[in-house]
Amino acid sequence: MAEKRKNIYNGSISYKKLWDLLEKKGITKLNLKDPEKFNLSPTLVNRLVKNENVAVDTIMYLCDKLNCQPKDIIEYISFKNE
Repeated sequence: MAEKRKNIYNGSISYKKLWDLLEKKGITKLNLKDPEKFNLSPTLVNRLVKNENVAVDTIMYLCDKLNCQPKDIIEYISFKNE
């Protein structure tokens, strides 16, 4: 049986582009939680704020709602470049 891949990364995910895009569009964190607008859970918004992992489904949902591409809201930051 093959050895399970270890989750060791040489970088991290940043949602800074998401927050920049939301600011340009006049969308707040409260709007993200609003059931009439985005309907994201407070826990999910908190994960985005903390640059933590979220499901690809969440990225797809945000892209659909914001009419953008994943590259517009997410970025992989390599530790090797530091």
